[in-house]
Amino acid sequence: MVALTTAGLLATVGLSACGDSSGDDSGSGSGTSGAGKVGVILPDTKSSARWATADLTYLKEAFAAAGVEADIQNAQGDKTAFQTIADGMISAGVKVLMIVNLDSGTGKAVLDKARKAGIATIDYDRLTLSGNADYYVSFDNVKVGELQGQGLVDCLAEKKYTKPVVAELNGSPTDNNATLFAQGYDSVLDPKYTDGTYLKGPNQDVPDWDNTQAGTIFEQMLTSNKEIKGVLAANDGLGNAAIGVLRKNKLNGQVPVTGQDATVQGLQNILAGDQCMTVYKAIKKEADAASQLAIALAKEQKPTTATGTTKDPESGKDIPSVLLTPVSITKANVKDVIADNYVTKEELCKAEFAKLCADAGIS
Repeated sequence: MVALTTAGLLATVGLSACGDSSGDDSGSGSGTSGAGKVGVILPDTKSSARWATADLTYLKEAFAAAGVEADIQNAQGDKTAFQTIADGMISAGVKVLMIVNLDSGTGKAVLDKARKAGIATIDYDRLTLSGNADYYVSFDNVKVGELQGQGLVDCLAEKKYTKPVVAELNGSPTDNNATLFAQGYDSVLDPKYTDGTYLKGPNQDVPDWDNTQAGTIFEQMLTSNKEIKGVLAANDGLGNAAIGVLRKNKLNGQVPVTGQDATVQGLQNILAGDQCMTVYKAIKKEADAASQLAIALAKEQKPTTATGTTKDPESGKDIPSVLLTPVSITKANVKDVIADNYVTKEELCKAEFAKLCADAGIS
């Protein structure tokens, strides 16, 4: 687990745009500010839609606005490719390297190489255990899990089930965030298991957040325990995999399922009554905080942070951190995600979802 001292926010750094930069299809931008180049490695496009859409878009926009050249690449879930991309960026002389690790072992190897080359490092979204990055930008991930746990409790209360069996579909065991999510939701659910309010059902990690594997895993869970009445799924992709199995067994809508990331699919599942909640993380705020930090470092400015630090549980180092606040989303406030411009009404309210959107007050 990660010990949070305080959730610090980056103070505003003077980031006047010194020129425009335009990114090509690979996410590279051509800066004109004279600042150093920033390298960014995103993890994949399979575990969550955010990595191919929100993060890429917001990071490119921020670097372009500041006139800082950025090379943004995606490792597509391949650890070898991740290291190859990092080697290329280090050889190209980036001044700042920001990564979303695939696992802490690979991430640490990359951060160690960057440090030896005198490159500033940022862990984005996921802490690399023992990586000792210079900075860490993410959400309060224990809080994310707490919101998921409480969301499931609320949804089960509406169903008025007696001693419901709860299954847990956890994220990847190689992702420290998955550990933090589980810490959060288990802090809510464990007392319910202990006092007999709920019955603890099957509990399994999903390797690499793989949605296909999640479907297979949950089908096996349901086959072995047909009394499952609630599913704590760690993100919307895993939740949708479980919903697919429930739908096949004509149980969708009867068994509350959680999620995370406020994806279009997850929000549609909520509108349809198949998913009880998701957790919205304002990715633009996360991307803006990380890019602001990277831009300051690229311009050889000293970034100023509040006193927020996150203790790496392996190395013991306190990493200067920005931890943002997540928000629980149910059918009652799906419209807030649209109001924040994270998804559009056009994306969400297509075809059969048009009426469901109208019923939810989305206009």
